[in-house]
Amino acid sequence: MRKLIIEYPDALPDAMQMTKVQFEQEAKMAMAVKLFEMKRLSSGMAAKLAGMDSVSFLLSLHQYGVAMIDLDEDELQLDIQNG
Repeated sequence: MRKLIIEYPDALPDAMQMTKVQFEQEAKMAMAVKLFEMKRLSSGMAAKLAGMDSVSFLLSLHQYGVAMIDLDEDELQLDIQNG
């Protein structure tokens, strides 16, 4: 497993009314959600990045305004036909 280190101002968690741990978890989740939304990561990989299971990750997406399933009309029709 690799580690990404991101520097941030000491006062940032306080400014967001969060603890350091809460802020860092929120930052990991935000990055995972955005990469999932951009279709760069599967939901499973995004969940791993966020440090949670896939179901919990998918159920949390609404908090970030991201749809669990993002299919256009043709993709949805094909998915229904293959159902």
